[in-house]
Amino acid sequence: MQPDALACLTEYECHLRDARQLSPHTLSNYRRDLLSVIRFCDEQGISRWRELHPQQVRAFAAQVHRQGLGGRSIQRKLSALRSFCRYLIRQGLLSHNPAQDIRAPKTPRKLPHTLDVDRIQSLLDGKADNWLTQRDLAMMELMYSSGLRLAELVGLDLQQLDLRQGEARVLGKGRKTRIVPVGRKAVEVLQAWLTTRAAHCAEGESALFINRNGTRLGARSVQQRMRRWALQQGLDSRLHPHALRHSFATHVLESSGDLRAVQELLGHANLSTTQIYTHLDFQHLAEVYDKAHPRARKSGKTS
Repeated sequence: MQPDALACLTEYECHLRDARQLSPHTLSNYRRDLLSVIRFCDEQGISRWRELHPQQVRAFAAQVHRQGLGGRSIQRKLSALRSFCRYLIRQGLLSHNPAQDIRAPKTPRKLPHTLDVDRIQSLLDGKADNWLTQRDLAMMELMYSSGLRLAELVGLDLQQLDLRQGEARVLGKGRKTRIVPVGRKAVEVLQAWLTTRAAHCAEGESALFINRNGTRLGARSVQQRMRRWALQQGLDSRLHPHALRHSFATHVLESSGDLRAVQELLGHANLSTTQIYTHLDFQHLAEVYDKAHPRARKSGKTS
């Protein structure tokens, strides 16, 4: 594309960072998705954004679909392009949004990976043999206690945690703040961790969870440490930190049946996002039904 067209992308990134205050991770996703559109435009001989039309956007979606990209990933790229085009319209550089009515092919929505209560107990009842494993247990307890996202966990500062009140102030997606409860067991483990943290923390570091150097722990390190814990406890080696968040949501919903409360706890903007946990809850109920109902059990089984 022409240099001025590429410059628009750089200006848009600055807008997302400064005006919308998106995280570096989200900015990276936007850039990657829009760069894939630019590559397609170069292949098609499109040099300016105003030359991009709906039929070409459809062709782009079809191309990446043929390349094996799933419906959700294609929809994310189209969403990034729609948002970018809206920005260009506001800047007077476009008269219409070529991606406005283009939709990705639908794919079945995957249910989030969760752990049952027994597996959660096995994971969290591990023994700490040094300060790093003590930190790991504190992180996992907090994630399961409060349903935190990974980015929210590593972004937590000391002043955002109030163990006396049993709560934490979390900065979530879109830089929205919410207050989440911290359970009794998590409070106990975190109190012990804070004492240990003081002996290993770099001067002036505000992060609740620190690495070997005493500075803020990164998301990749949390993923690696959880994978290690899972292996030690005989769990799935692909266990992701978000499994604790999903398990939190599922267990609270199973016990309370209050979908809107779970929405607030998770920090979901839309109730439809939270509703996926009703499918998980129904799966659990269906399994109980199949095992317990006299006319649902397989022949040959007795009560």
